Amino acid sequence: MADGFALFTDRSIVAMRVNGELKDLAATVLPTDAVEPVSIDSADGLNILRHSATHVLAQAVQTVNPAARLGIGPFVTDGFYYDFDVADPFTPDDIKTLEKAMDRIIRQGQRFVRRVVTHDEARAELAAEPYKLELIGIKGGPGEGGDAAGNNSPTADEESVEVGGAELTIYDNVDPKTGETVWKDLCRGPHLPNTRMIGNGYSLTRLAAAYWRGSEKNPQLQRIYGTAWPTKDELRAYQTRQEEAAKRDHRKLGAELDLFSFPEEIGSGLAVFHPKGGIIRQEMENYSRKRHTEAGYDFVYSPHITKSTLFEASGHLDWYREGMFPPMHLDEERDETGHVTRQGVDYYLKPMNCPFHNLIFKSSGRSYRELPMRLFEFGSVYRYEKSGVLNGLTRVRGMTQDDAHIYTTKEGMKEELTSTLNFVLQLLADYGLEDYYLELSTKDPKKFVGSDEAWDEATETLREVAEASGLDLVADPGGAAFYGPKISVQARDAIGRTWQMSTIQLDFNLPERFDLEYTANDGSRQRPVMIHRALFGSIERFFAVLTEHYAGAFPVWLAPVQVVGIPVSEQYGPYLDDVIATLKKAGVRAEVDHSDDRMQKKIRTHTKAKVPYQLIVGEDDQANGAVSFRYRDGTQQNGVAVAVAVRLIVESIENRAQVVTTPVAPVIPAAAAVQA
Repeated sequence: MADGFALFTDRSIVAMRVNGELKDLAATVLPTDAVEPVSIDSADGLNILRHSATHVLAQAVQTVNPAARLGIGPFVTDGFYYDFDVADPFTPDDIKTLEKAMDRIIRQGQRFVRRVVTHDEARAELAAEPYKLELIGIKGGPGEGGDAAGNNSPTADEESVEVGGAELTIYDNVDPKTGETVWKDLCRGPHLPNTRMIGNGYSLTRLAAAYWRGSEKNPQLQRIYGTAWPTKDELRAYQTRQEEAAKRDHRKLGAELDLFSFPEEIGSGLAVFHPKGGIIRQEMENYSRKRHTEAGYDFVYSPHITKSTLFEASGHLDWYREGMFPPMHLDEERDETGHVTRQGVDYYLKPMNCPFHNLIFKSSGRSYRELPMRLFEFGSVYRYEKSGVLNGLTRVRGMTQDDAHIYTTKEGMKEELTSTLNFVLQLLADYGLEDYYLELSTKDPKKFVGSDEAWDEATETLREVAEASGLDLVADPGGAAFYGPKISVQARDAIGRTWQMSTIQLDFNLPERFDLEYTANDGSRQRPVMIHRALFGSIERFFAVLTEHYAGAFPVWLAPVQVVGIPVSEQYGPYLDDVIATLKKAGVRAEVDHSDDRMQKKIRTHTKAKVPYQLIVGEDDQANGAVSFRYRDGTQQNGVAVAVAVRLIVESIENRAQVVTTPVAPVIPAAAAVQA
C-alpha cells in the first residue's frame, strides 16, 4: 500500500483519481488500484484549487468575525463562492481585510486533513453551525430516512460538495508546526495537500446576497465570490478577460444601444425588445426562416398554454414540474348555490413545444413517404427560473425557441442526424460563430424514461454522428433530458468564452408515449424516431451571445441602422437625402442626421451607436456626385462615387459581411479627409 505522495513527485500533481474516484494525495491506494494523477491545471485540478480556496476564505471570515455562521462554499466556473450568515453585510473594505487574512493562512501552509465522522460526531463538532446541521440532517443516517450507510436524499450540486459522498467527512486545517487543528469544515473533498499550494493566483471578486439553499422562504445570506488560478499570470489573464467581458456585457450594451429592457411592471426574467432590438431579432428570424424553408422544414404554430393532460402524457409533469409555472385552474362552473356543475381543468404555460408537434404528427395517418417530416416553430415557452439564476437575456422566464422536431425512420436516423448537425453548423457560421466543439450528454440514471437498451442505441448513434463530424467531442455524463441523449454545440465567442448553443436530441421514448406510428413500405405499422433540435436554443439567449460576441458592433446585415448620412453643413442635407433615398429603395436601413449638432459630434454619436457606415458630404462631394465613406473603425475613404458606395453597402448586406473596414478605391479625386 502507498499514498499519492509516494506515487507522484511532480509538484503540479494535487490529487489523484483512484478507480475513477477523485481522492486526496494522502489517501491510501492498493497495488491493484487504477490510479491517475490530477494536475493543478486540469479541469479537476482547478476545481480542487478553487474549492480549497473557499475553505481558506471561510476560515479568514471566521478569524475576522467569529460570530459568522457558515453556509456552503462550492467551486463554480472559473471561481468559487462561500455564503455566510453575518449580522452586518460585507463591504468592499472587508474584501481587502479578508484577502490579507487569507494570505496569512496560505503562507502558513496548513494541511487539509480528511476525517470520516458519524452523524452524531458531526453534529457535536458543528453544533454552532446551524446550516451545517441542516445539511447533515438532509444527508440522513440509519433511521433518519437514509439507508444503512446513511445515503439518501439527493442534494443540489452546490450542496454535494459538503454531503454528496458515500461517507460524511470533515476536513481539518492543521497547523504544520504544532499539529493543531485550527479550523474545520464539513466537506466531501478532495482538497490540495496544503494551503500554500493556493499561492498568489487568487482574488476575491465581488459581494452578493443569496437565499439559503436558493429558496426565498429561507434566510438571506451574504455571498463572497472569488477566483483562483495556478499562477499570478493566469489570474491577470483571467482578469483581463473579465474586463473585456464587462465591456461586452449584453445588459450594458442593451441599454446603451436601446435594444431591450426588463420593465419592473412586467416581472423578473421577462424582456421587451425595443425597435432597434426588434430589427436585429427580425433579421435573425427571417434569415433562419429562409434557411429552414430551403432545408425542407414545414412551419407550424402552437398555443402558449395547454391542459395538464398533455404534459402528463409527455412526462414533463413528472420530471420537469419544478421548472414550470404553477397551473391555472379554469373552466369550472358552479350553480347559484355554489355547487360545482362542471369540473375545472388545470392549464399550464408550456415549457416545451415537442408535445404539441407530436399531436400534429398524430393528427392523421402517416406514411413512410412523408418521412423525414421536419416541423419547425418559433415557439414561445415559459420556465419558472428561480430569481437567483436570472441573468439578462441568457436566463429568462419567457423565451422563444427556434424549435424543430424531425420524425424519421430508424434506418434513416443516422443520415438525418448528420444532415441536421451540418445544417446547424453552417447556420451558426452564417451568424459569425465558427469556433466550436461538441458535447455528448448521456442518461441521468435517476431521471429518465424508457429502456436502457433504447438509451444505449440512441447514445451510440449520436456518438458516431458527432465523431464523424471531425469536431472535438467531450462527455457530459448524466446531462441529458429525461427522454433522450443529446449533442450540444459549444461555441467560442470572440474573447474565447464557451456558450452552449444548438442542441440535437435523439428520442425513442416520446413517440412511444404518444403512440406515434407510420405505415412502412411493407404495410406494417412502425414507430418513428424523433429528433429534437433547437438551433439558437432560444432567440433571447442567442441575441445576448451575438451582442457580446460582436461587442454590440453587429455585422451590417444585422445592424439596426446600417447607414447614417452626415452633412458637413445644413446646405448639403438635400443632396444626402437623395443618396439615402436611393439606399432605402435598395432595402438598406439608412437615415440622415439633420440635427443641429456639429458634424464632429454627429460622427462621435453614431460611432458610439456602432453604426457600420457613415456617409459624409461636403462641397467637393456634392460637386462630384460622391460621398466620403467612413467605416465603423474610424477609417475613411473620400470621394467615393455614390453608385460605388451604394453597391458596396448592398453587397456587404447581401454577403452578411462580419467586418466592415475594407476601404474601396476612389473613382474621383479625393477631397480632404474629414476629421472626427
